[in-house]
Amino acid sequence: MAAPAERRRLPDWLKVRPPGGDAYKRIKMMRTERNLATVCEEAQCPNVGECWGGGTATFMVMGDTCTRGCRFCAVNTQKEGRPLDPLEPAKLAASVQEMDLDYVVVTSVDRDDLPDQGASHVATCIDTVHKECPDTLVEFLITDFQGEEDLLALVVDAKPHVLAHNVETVRRLTPTVRDARADYDQSLDVLRFAKRYAMRTLEKPMYTKSSIMVGLGETTEEVEETMDDLLDVGVDFLTIGQYLRPSNKHLAVQDFVRPETFERYETIGLEKGFKYVASGPLVRSSYRAGEYYIRNTIEQGDGPLEPTPR
Repeated sequence: MAAPAERRRLPDWLKVRPPGGDAYKRIKMMRTERNLATVCEEAQCPNVGECWGGGTATFMVMGDTCTRGCRFCAVNTQKEGRPLDPLEPAKLAASVQEMDLDYVVVTSVDRDDLPDQGASHVATCIDTVHKECPDTLVEFLITDFQGEEDLLALVVDAKPHVLAHNVETVRRLTPTVRDARADYDQSLDVLRFAKRYAMRTLEKPMYTKSSIMVGLGETTEEVEETMDDLLDVGVDFLTIGQYLRPSNKHLAVQDFVRPETFERYETIGLEKGFKYVASGPLVRSSYRAGEYYIRNTIEQGDGPLEPTPR
């Protein structure tokens, strides 16, 4: 009888070198001095060595504690988060400026405990980076804000170049994988509203992005159905990566998906109509190689996809 997937040795395609090097140490020191969180560390991203070694990082704002308890995520969780740091937007912008980033990815924890769920803080972070680093393209990976459109509008009004929100998994597995407050259709509605609102109100185009994990027991047909759902709400960019179990308290890995399957998903996604698909065992929603393509798409003025009318 085969051992459970998480107890087997990791296949060769999932093995990475330990992080290190001067650039890695510099970013770690800067993050510590400014008391900033990075999703690279908090979510135990396997690419932290590659990204930090290359001088880039994905920042996480509103603290390092999430108010939700998704069963796949390594980020700390409790009912209430820490008080927001009013200087955080300035610290974020200073870090982006110091690293001389032409493309920055920022995400946040869920803050259901705050009156506006942190939407105004997110908007201030985006505004501040725009002001202090006008040549930097900003991608922000948002929470669902419980589907409240006024809060989503507040973030879109801050004009991120790319607004990302992850469905994380296929529809059938969502109740098992995500917190009960994170509904599959609610996430689709968030992405649809954000794109439609941006198209009505912003002078420059805003692109949308989403991500799914595989290896949780989904079928190929379900992955394709998820692609169709995301295209239906106008998502431009898609990333697909292997789920890795952070600890024994989290969901078990059901399958280590082979590289050739990821290649097939990329081909299918592009044929379906996404502007860009990054699909691979170590791909995450903030994926350094993908940022180059997305930046070029924005700079060349290739317009975003539109949601399907309904």
